[in-house]
Amino acid sequence: MSERLLDKYNKVFIKSFKIKKDKLKKLKYQSITQWDSVGHMSMIGTLEDTFKITFEMDDIIDFSSYEVGKKILKKYKIKV
Repeated sequence: MSERLLDKYNKVFIKSFKIKKDKLKKLKYQSITQWDSVGHMSMIGTLEDTFKITFEMDDIIDFSSYEVGKKILKKYKIKV
């Protein structure tokens, strides 16, 4: 696990949803008001820009939590 990549990943969530780092591990889609469908797509776009990738539609739909997102990124050879 690359600390640098993990920091980038964390910053996307912290900035997208304006939350503190200690809330990340339990964060799930729609568990906070900021992570609605619009917030989701904004966060996905920021992740794509940050890591220079393009998510497949199934991965965008399956990206249901902070932890699941880490697993999805592995598919794109990004180990956070």
